Amino acid sequence: MATGSYDRVMAAGEGRPSRLILQSLSPLSPEFWRGNPELVLASITLAALLTGWLGGSVSGLLPGWAVVIFALVAYGAGGYSGAKVALANACCGVFNIDLLMVAAALGAALIGEWEEGALLLFLFTLSGALESFASERTRQAITGLAELRPDTARILRDGQEVEIGVEALSVGDAVVVRPGERMPVDGSVLLGSSTVDQSPITGESIPVYKEIGDPVFSGTINGSGALELQVTRLASESTISKIIGLVQEARNNAAPTQRLIDRFSQPYTLVVIGATVLAAIVPILFTDEPISQTVYRAITLLVVASPCALIISTPASILSAIAAAAREGVLFKGGAYLERAAALDMFAFDKTGTLTSGNPQVTDVVPLNGYTEQELIAIAAGAESLSEHPIAQAVVRRAQEMDLPYESPREFRGIAGHGVQAVYGRGARRELISIGNDKQFESEEMELPPSIRMIGRRLQEEGKTAILVVRRSIATDAVARENASGRGEAVGFLAVADTVRSGAADTIEALKELGIERMVMLTGDNRDASAAVAEQTGVEEVYADLLPGEKVEVLERLVKSGSVGMIGDGVNDAPALAASSLGIAMGGAGTDVALETADVVLMSDDLGKLPFMLRLSRRASEIVRQNLYFSVAVILALVALTVVVPLLVPGFRLPLPLGVLGHEGSTLLVVVNGLRMLTMKSS
Repeated sequence: MATGSYDRVMAAGEGRPSRLILQSLSPLSPEFWRGNPELVLASITLAALLTGWLGGSVSGLLPGWAVVIFALVAYGAGGYSGAKVALANACCGVFNIDLLMVAAALGAALIGEWEEGALLLFLFTLSGALESFASERTRQAITGLAELRPDTARILRDGQEVEIGVEALSVGDAVVVRPGERMPVDGSVLLGSSTVDQSPITGESIPVYKEIGDPVFSGTINGSGALELQVTRLASESTISKIIGLVQEARNNAAPTQRLIDRFSQPYTLVVIGATVLAAIVPILFTDEPISQTVYRAITLLVVASPCALIISTPASILSAIAAAAREGVLFKGGAYLERAAALDMFAFDKTGTLTSGNPQVTDVVPLNGYTEQELIAIAAGAESLSEHPIAQAVVRRAQEMDLPYESPREFRGIAGHGVQAVYGRGARRELISIGNDKQFESEEMELPPSIRMIGRRLQEEGKTAILVVRRSIATDAVARENASGRGEAVGFLAVADTVRSGAADTIEALKELGIERMVMLTGDNRDASAAVAEQTGVEEVYADLLPGEKVEVLERLVKSGSVGMIGDGVNDAPALAASSLGIAMGGAGTDVALETADVVLMSDDLGKLPFMLRLSRRASEIVRQNLYFSVAVILALVALTVVVPLLVPGFRLPLPLGVLGHEGSTLLVVVNGLRMLTMKSS
C-alpha cells in the first residue's frame, strides 16, 4: 500500500472487527440467514400460521385440507428444533422446557386449537433464534478479531520479499509490514518506526508509537511508517489466538447464578409436568367440568409455567457483558468472575509495575571507603547483570548510559525480597559481592556501622529504595557464598525510585466514588518508598517489606473481612492473584503468565479500566437480577391467572394465546434486556 493508505483503511472500517460483525448480522445479508437457521424456521412457521389462519378461520377462502397442510407446515417448522432437542434429552433421562413446549403445542392441536399451538411454536422458535443470535453476536464480537489477521505475510529471504501463509512463519523470521497494513503475527520491531492502532487487542483509542525493540501484536493496524518485524510467537500462539481461546473458556465457565438455574431446570420441569397431569386428571375425576375445558387449562398451565425466560435470563446478560468488556480491553475468563467483580468492596494493589510505571531509575549514587561513583556503578551493574528485577535492570541501564564496562559474575544467586549475591574469581582468590536492603545483611549477620545505616535511612525517608553494595573475600571454595569471612567492605549506596503511573490517582479516586472505600498496597519495597507512592495515589493502607509468601498471608487476612480484588503485573504476583477473591492482571497483551493466572486481564496495561470493569460487572448483576425477578413474576402471575383466578371467578379462563404471548414475550424481553450490555463502553 502507498503512504496514506492507512487513512483509507480506517475510513473503510477494515481496521476494526465491527464492520465484519455487522455484515454477518445484517438481515439483508445471506450470511445472516445461513447463520441463523432457527430464524428461518420461525419465519416459515409464522408464514404458514398466518396463511392457514387468515385463509381458513378468518376468510374461509382455503379448503379444509389446505388449512391442515399449512398447520402441519407450521408445526413441522416450529417444532423441529424443540422436538429434536427434547427427544435427545429424553433418551438420556433429561426432561427440559423443549419437551414442555412440544407437549403443549400437541395438546393444543388435539383440542382443535392448532393456531394457538402454532403461535406457541413460532414464539418459542423465535426466542431460541434470538438466544442463538445473542450468543453468536457475543462470540463474533471477539472472534471477529481473528478475521483481522492477514492470511499471508511477506518475509525476507536472501534480501527478497516472499509471501507465505502466516501458519508457515517461524519464530525469528523477518516480516515486512507496509503502511496501512495489519500485523500478521506477534513480533518486535527490527527496523523502522510507526504509530500502531492497538484497539482490537487492548481497547486503546489512541495509536501507540512503536520503534526498534517494541512489541507489536497480530491484528493491530500499522500507521504511516514501514516496519520490519521479527516473529516472536507462532500464529497459533499469538495474543489474538489466546484471547479467543479464553473467551471460549469463559462461555463454558458459567456464573454461579446460571449454574443454580441450570440445576433447578430439571426438577422444575418434572414438577410442571406433574402439575399439568394433575390439572388434567383431578377435574375429570371429581368435577363435571367439560373435558375440553379441563385439557385447555392444563395445556395453558404447561405453557405459562415453563421457565424459558428464567433459564435464558442469566446467560444473555453475562455473555453480552463479557463481550462488551473484551471490546474495551478487559478480559473476563468466565461469568463467575464477572459476578465476583460486582461484589468487590476493597482493592489491593501491587506497587511496582501496577501503581508505578515499573521503570525505576537510579537517583542517587553514594560511594564509600574511597570508591568513585563510576567504580560503584560498575561493580553493582556486574553483580546485577544476571538479574531480571526492575531495580537490577535500572542499575545496569545506568552503567550502560555512562559507557562503563562491567563483568558478569561466575556465580549468581537472587534472594527474593532481599537482594543478590554474585561470586567472582577462582580458587582461593574468590570475591563475593552482596547487594541488597537491610534484610539482606541481617540474614548474613553483618553488622553495619551506624554512619552507613544513617545514609540508607535518609535515602529511604526520601521515598527511594536504598541498596547497599558490599564486597568481601571468600576464604576457600568449600565455604558457601553466604558464609563470607569478615564484615566486608561497603562500596556504597545506590538509591532507586519509580515514577507513579499516570492516572493512578484518578483511578483510585474514581473507585472511591463507586463506593470502594478501602484501598490497600502490598509491596516488597521498603516502607518509606511505599508511603511516598501511597501519598501520591491516595492509598491509605500500606503493607511494605513483604516477601511473596507474606503477600499471600496478608491477602488471606483481608479476604476474611471482605471481597478483595488483587491487581498485579501477572508475572511475580501469581500467588497473590490466586489468594484474592478476584485476581486482576495488568498488561495482558503478550503476557502469557497474566493470561494464565488471573481471573481478569487488563489488556492495555491501563489502571483506568478498573472503574469501567466495576461499573460493567455491577450493571450486569443488576440486569441479571432484573431478569430473574421479572421472569419469576411473570410465571407466578400467569399461573395465578390460569389456576387460582378461575377458582375465585367462575367462568374465567385465560386464553391460551395470551398465555403464549405472556410466556414467550417475557423470554424475548429478558434477551433484549441482556443484550443492552453490549452497548456499554468505558467512556
